[in-house]
Amino acid sequence: MRAGRTDRRRRWPARRLADVVRRRWAWLLAGLGGLLVAAVAVVAVAFPSVVAVTCPGCYGLEEVAPGLYAEPDLPPDRRRQVIEIMEAAGRRVRDFYGGRGSAPRVLVCATDDCYRRIGGGGERGIAILNRAVMLSPRGIHPVIAAHELSHVELDSRLGTAGVPKWFDEGLAVVVSGDPRYLAPETAPDRCLAEPGVVLPGMPGERPRAATDGERFYARSACRVSRWMSAAGGPAAVHRLIGRLAGGEDFAAVFPPSAAGSRMPRVPRMPRVP
Repeated sequence: MRAGRTDRRRRWPARRLADVVRRRWAWLLAGLGGLLVAAVAVVAVAFPSVVAVTCPGCYGLEEVAPGLYAEPDLPPDRRRQVIEIMEAAGRRVRDFYGGRGSAPRVLVCATDDCYRRIGGGGERGIAILNRAVMLSPRGIHPVIAAHELSHVELDSRLGTAGVPKWFDEGLAVVVSGDPRYLAPETAPDRCLAEPGVVLPGMPGERPRAATDGERFYARSACRVSRWMSAAGGPAAVHRLIGRLAGGEDFAAVFPPSAAGSRMPRVPRMPRVP
């Protein structure tokens, strides 16, 4: 009897210790869960676009085609138009690159309220790394969509390599064939603005005003277009991407003197509707 009573006495402290450990683990997990919820809330408020591309349905968007999300109340004809626009934009990118290695989610907003809700600003559209594209009501156009898809495709092909902002934007203008910044392909020189000796848009530099942005895109597109004409067209871009992805430096692949000569000015083309 005494031995049994002693065993029970020894087991009680062990049980109490186990209960204490379980309670503390429960408190710890609850605290971590609360921190996680708070962190998600902070990200959702500070970076809504990150959450929106991860969970389009959380922002009221529905999938209207594989990887393509739009507002659920779009009329059927408008929905078909959005799908056709993205298909046309995808073809432009695929034809230029000889295929597509990226498959981004595309979030299309037909209203300004929708675009603000998912984190958009005053731009027509925006590419989010190699993961997604967001289009505003003014960006639902094959040219704008192809421009943003080109950013995503280039980023996915470069891997950890990088290019100056002017090259990224200039190439996207070439791929999309944007008539605001480039003359038609049949023109002897497609440039609508001279790139100058020092091109804007080097890493970390951004246009300071709307007119600066217009010149930035036109001058960047001019330099990329002239370089491509002299180096072999889209094949030159493919070679450049391969060398950069292989570890070479951009300055070695695209020297500062490339496509810098002055050419006659060409009248400005009409804006994209």
